[in-house]
Amino acid sequence: MGNVIEEAKSGRASCRTCKKAIAKGELRFGEEAPNAFGDQPSMRWHHLLCAAEKLPAELKAELDNYPGTIPNRAELDQAMSDALSKGRAKPGGFPFADKAPTGRAKCMQCEQPIAKDSIRVAVEREIDTGATVTRGAGYLHPQCVVENLENVGGDKDELVAALRQNSRLVPADLDAAIAAIG
Repeated sequence: MGNVIEEAKSGRASCRTCKKAIAKGELRFGEEAPNAFGDQPSMRWHHLLCAAEKLPAELKAELDNYPGTIPNRAELDQAMSDALSKGRAKPGGFPFADKAPTGRAKCMQCEQPIAKDSIRVAVEREIDTGATVTRGAGYLHPQCVVENLENVGGDKDELVAALRQNSRLVPADLDAAIAAIG
């Protein structure tokens, strides 16, 4: 099935990003998602502009394959570019690099705060809540990643390949993060 761009068949679907209705006949972006109630995947619908801000890489791939005309293509291209340059787009999986939206996170290795808008590396880790153990993101300064390699897979080349695949940063910022890893 995969991701898709199509005209809304009815006005019942709501955008998963802004929560507003998607009007009948309006172009929408469908993101394939696992279905908790069966084996068949389901679709998460987004307005095209909302998808440009949240899922720019996925939307760009579908826009390039869409046979019809997109009425506000220049606006969508600008929104996708802005989302990537700010590093605020939804990542593709762990590990990934992004820009810290706040200054509240602390580095798992050196335990120093990660400054707002600085590049950080996110890795999946176990979080013990007392009653249960769950999985979530842990953050590292790029220069602290090498000391923590045993916790993020152990192989630097595989880590760099995963960062290139999963991150939603502009290439210059991603290259700077990878260079800082060492």
